[in-house]
Amino acid sequence: MSRVHTFPEGAQPMAVEMRMWRIDGQRPKPLTAAALPSENDLHQFLRQDPSLLGTTVLVIGSEVITPFGKRLDLLAIDAEGNLHVLELKRDRTPREVVAQVLDYGSWVSTLSRDDVIDIAEKYLGQPFEASFEEVFGVAPPDELNGELQLTVVASALDSSSERIVTYLRSFGVPINAVFFTYIEDDDRRYLARSWLAASDDGATSSLAKSTSKRATWNGLDWYVSFGGDRAWDDARRFGFVSAGGGKFYTQTIRALTEGARVWVNIPQTGYVGVGRVVGPAVRFNDALVSVDGLPERLATQKLAGSYTHGDATTDDDNEWVVPVEWIRTVPQADAYWEKGLFANQNSACKLRQEFTLYRLAQHFDVHNDDEA
Repeated sequence: MSRVHTFPEGAQPMAVEMRMWRIDGQRPKPLTAAALPSENDLHQFLRQDPSLLGTTVLVIGSEVITPFGKRLDLLAIDAEGNLHVLELKRDRTPREVVAQVLDYGSWVSTLSRDDVIDIAEKYLGQPFEASFEEVFGVAPPDELNGELQLTVVASALDSSSERIVTYLRSFGVPINAVFFTYIEDDDRRYLARSWLAASDDGATSSLAKSTSKRATWNGLDWYVSFGGDRAWDDARRFGFVSAGGGKFYTQTIRALTEGARVWVNIPQTGYVGVGRVVGPAVRFNDALVSVDGLPERLATQKLAGSYTHGDATTDDDNEWVVPVEWIRTVPQADAYWEKGLFANQNSACKLRQEFTLYRLAQHFDVHNDDEA
């Protein structure tokens, strides 16, 4: 059970209260709120199951040591790569806990992408990218820590805390408060949640923005998605990648430039090869390939896949072919995949994710000197 508390403009806030009743027949029986054994229990509940907050986040740090000697209770990340600072009120005054969470926020907002990943991997005990995919079902975005959310967590919320948090939110400070009521009913125990304010009530502004934490691109590596009715055996044999059937697909494959290193992924299967682009993208009907040392039109070869689009009326609708000199390839049956590897729907894009690049280089035994 949860409840959002708001109050009219100009009204004085009152302490948020949570009440629950059990319905026995026609008569409701009030359940009595009890004190948690300790707020450390609440810390452990959230660490083990952050879904108690009502939103999906991955906890990437507990008791995180800050540069100024304090310990941040919980640090979490959401599906968009934004960080959440969760600070328990414990026995501190409203001013103390709010000041503390703002202090932590000022530090967390400066964390770089590498800083975030370092904190996460020390806590998670496995690659950050793998943990992220386990929770959200996708690889992490290129940008981490673009926005920040500060949350005061309490077993009870007094009117002073409510007043301070509400005031800060009115100025766009990304802060909220959530409290959990512990209720006992005979031999059963319950935990009820209530947020001070709805997450979409306008408490966002430039104050919530952190400095961009986008992964740096090395200027060389690209991701290529090769799927649909296309056949990987064709691409391996004749040395190409391709995409088409609409502007969304063609504009990215045509962005590949000569000298780019491409890592090819078959959707829902895995990575199957790496190579170097040796020429510009051309329409499928104009593409030439080497057959017995002589140039031949790709369209006249015996191909296993389909590369034409019957309703094509513009260049964007056509299939575009990019010639590639392969460095390493494997059959589709031997495709490589593990949790956390980068993949998206673009036909091609810059590959920035360090974890994916590292794992692929290891698996395919490819290093920068292979490009010389």
